[in-house]
Amino acid sequence: MSLLPDSATFHERVQDLFVAYRGHGVSLSAVDLDLVDAWASADVPFEVIARGMRKAAEAALWDAAEGEGHLRSLKACKRQVDAEIAKFVNKTAGRTSKAEASDEPFHVLRHRKLVAALEKATKPHVPPWVRRLPVPEDFAASDRQETLALLLLARALPAERRTPLLREARRLVEKAGAMSAATKRESLRFHRAALVRQAWAMPAFW
Repeated sequence: MSLLPDSATFHERVQDLFVAYRGHGVSLSAVDLDLVDAWASADVPFEVIARGMRKAAEAALWDAAEGEGHLRSLKACKRQVDAEIAKFVNKTAGRTSKAEASDEPFHVLRHRKLVAALEKATKPHVPPWVRRLPVPEDFAASDRQETLALLLLARALPAERRTPLLREARRLVEKAGAMSAATKRESLRFHRAALVRQAWAMPAFW
């Protein structure tokens, strides 16, 4: 998910992902840095933070007026990121109701919800590969699995729907302005995935 090496700091990874979702470079303000400090102190996997940021970016993409479909500030991610942190903490700390409590790792719960969402979206003709998706070993494998699933869903669309979708993803990235090649690839992946989820009426998976 991140364009940076594993040695990158938490703050660098947040800024890196924000640039990819926003579409161009940005320097974090003092307020932004305080926000990132708070997220870092939550002591949750980076993927949880990234999930909230992606949700905020998708909301901006669909809800904003024409030409304004990008995140304006890191603060715009706060509500979604805080919600994802709370969800993760509740699941892993056993603070859910007895009916919802589970000893499963969070990425395993995420996998089950992904498969359920895929089955619901593709009924009555659920592709065989959906039920063959293996349980991921960790968060990184879970992210790769989600990316693969969305690529397969894109391919499953009829050509008359798939081609305009891919063209629109490229248009959204080009409209964002100049960016590095690596950031552009990440931005394209984000926009393509968002459009695929919209085409299949797919929710966030966990």
